[in-house]
Amino acid sequence: MSAAVSKRSTCRLCDSQRLRLVLSLAPTPPANAFVGEAQRGSAQEVFPLDLYFCEDCTHVQLLDVVDPSVLFEHYVYVSGTSPAFVRHFKSYAADVAAVTGPLDGALVVDIGSNDGTLLRAFRDDQGARILGIDPARNLAEAATAAGIETLAEFFTPAIARRVVGERGTAVVVTANNVFAHIDDLGGVVDGVDALLAPDGVFVFEVSYLLDVVEQVLFDTIYHEHLAYHSVRALIPFLAHQGLEVIEAQRVATHGGSLRVIAQRTGAKRSRGASVDALLALEEAAGLHLVETFDDFARRIADLGAELKDLLHGLKRDGKSIAGFGAPAKATTLMYQFALDASVIDYIIDDNPLKQGTFTPGMHIPVVSSDVLKTSAPDYLLILAWNFADPIIEKNRAFQDGGGHFIVPVPKVRVV
Repeated sequence: MSAAVSKRSTCRLCDSQRLRLVLSLAPTPPANAFVGEAQRGSAQEVFPLDLYFCEDCTHVQLLDVVDPSVLFEHYVYVSGTSPAFVRHFKSYAADVAAVTGPLDGALVVDIGSNDGTLLRAFRDDQGARILGIDPARNLAEAATAAGIETLAEFFTPAIARRVVGERGTAVVVTANNVFAHIDDLGGVVDGVDALLAPDGVFVFEVSYLLDVVEQVLFDTIYHEHLAYHSVRALIPFLAHQGLEVIEAQRVATHGGSLRVIAQRTGAKRSRGASVDALLALEEAAGLHLVETFDDFARRIADLGAELKDLLHGLKRDGKSIAGFGAPAKATTLMYQFALDASVIDYIIDDNPLKQGTFTPGMHIPVVSSDVLKTSAPDYLLILAWNFADPIIEKNRAFQDGGGHFIVPVPKVRVV
């Protein structure tokens, strides 16, 4: 096995060894491992994408763990390039303040703070003191330079204690789309315990297993996402760590996410009805049953057959196809369905950090949307399908000029 990957043998939440393989996707490179021109001719190492189900606590997870320094110390995903995420984070900060009460002068710490978009909303809209913690040095330095102080570190209990010594405890600790990225979740919650004020709340958003299964969002499975969370599995894990879930809400980001709000066990807030409502939905969907994931695998195969038939038919008819959006999920989708440079000519992305690079493994060029003004393709495959509507609206001129959009997930549709 490569030195860049290790394999755990126990469940990430309950330490059980009763783990069953329920889905094997095509091995891929790390989903954000874009390369430059100099590396374009070199093959990139690929790692397994195998999903396991814990027969004791029902948690669903990857056991192959790619070295976090490979994945995160130089990172090219930034939240602030998406107007939809800026709006989402402003709403997020307001929702949290509605639970905690006014945050004027209170400390808010964001684990995996990226470019600081969420923290900016807590500071500017809610009056909080803020601190980000993120291991991606490029993003931490840029965020700090932009006025969002960010420690370029992996979050640990030691870092938490250092923050408390320097700034006091945090009324709010957030972990947005990062709680699924960490192998040692117990260690992270130990750090939250050290950092959190007695009446504080820990708030995190993760890709929701219920949405992944119901909507066939298989391309949200990649090496950064080690865990695929359900409320059923999270409640006993957090209880073991001294935290109780008081709210569990579905939110629309990334095609379907779960927001969990937890407090110290026995703190002042009562458990909301949202928790039992989602537990009931999970039970009805069969997330506790292995058979559910057998059906999930069949639906992925059906989706792939439909999409490949469409794209290969267009190529046979002499049509040109480009991608729109180069999110991490595109790596999983392109590898699983073998969509390489023979199918996709190039990929447009609005993130300047990705423009001028080549996609992980497939090495398809990533360019700016300026190309649509000079040499537009016949079809644009929207790989960032969770932003399909704003992408289509923003590029109405392409459509007016005779171009077509293809949305691959959750259902194949041509616009």
